[in-house]
Amino acid sequence: MDEGYVLVIGSAQIDIKGLPAETIRWNATTPGRVRNRVGGVARNIAENLARLEVDTVLLTAVGDDDQGRRILDQSEMYGVDCAQVRILEGQRTCSHLSFLKPDGEMAVGVTDFEIMKLLDSEMLRQNVALIADADMVVIDATLSDSALETLFELTNAYGVRVCADPTTPSLAPRLRPYLNQLHLVVPNAGETAALCDLSQPVADREAALAAARQLAAAGVYIAVVTMGAEGLAYASEGGAGYIRAVHTHVVDPTGAGDALTGAVIFGLLNDVPLDEAMRLGATAAALTLQSGETVAPNLTQEVLYDHLMA
Repeated sequence: MDEGYVLVIGSAQIDIKGLPAETIRWNATTPGRVRNRVGGVARNIAENLARLEVDTVLLTAVGDDDQGRRILDQSEMYGVDCAQVRILEGQRTCSHLSFLKPDGEMAVGVTDFEIMKLLDSEMLRQNVALIADADMVVIDATLSDSALETLFELTNAYGVRVCADPTTPSLAPRLRPYLNQLHLVVPNAGETAALCDLSQPVADREAALAAARQLAAAGVYIAVVTMGAEGLAYASEGGAGYIRAVHTHVVDPTGAGDALTGAVIFGLLNDVPLDEAMRLGATAAALTLQSGETVAPNLTQEVLYDHLMA
């Protein structure tokens, strides 16, 4: 990759998870395990990129609180440049509370993204030089409609490629007006349905391929549709393909999609063939699934290629 940096814009949060040891009883306390980790889609992608030796700058907002300081400390520890992060006095750092099923998938969650309203058009314009000089901008869909409008106005003006993670099915539609301006988009099954206005999430290889082609036809340069254990499909104007998932023991699925996005971007920045970039993504996701952390603690370029799926 040429000298430069990737600018990642979006959420940084504390993930609080409860895994019940038995069936949840409403209006009563259920025994189980509760833990918390540093997370946030944009922040996770930024840490994955930094661990893969990509110069990465994070633009987000956190509160002037213990949670915000913890997020910055961990991100900086692994090489993310957090100098431009806004630390806002009197505001709450983003947090996500989830109750998990026995298999680790989320049963229900509550997210406090109130501070993201302050990552607004004005803040983006204050960082126009940071955007203009980036090799690539990566966003999640926690940005407001007005912030997204400003972001694409600026990236178009300076010819900067934009990659996007739709974040959740409820937020994914925010990206619809900008599909023809995206270099890369990586939705999961539910987010794909929201982006493509499908009646239900994609559930098999053929449906995923069709959805990826639909996104490419809408103008996305590279569309990747992920389906967890069912693998991923991708499409671009040059064709389409399918990559099987790496079968592995799942400790915690949180962050696997962000690892996939980060590793695909790493591949694209280094001009590897598209199929190899997808395999890098699938491998990074598998490494993350094996960890209880939101970013695999052993992730490096060497480890990624040592485990690269055939």
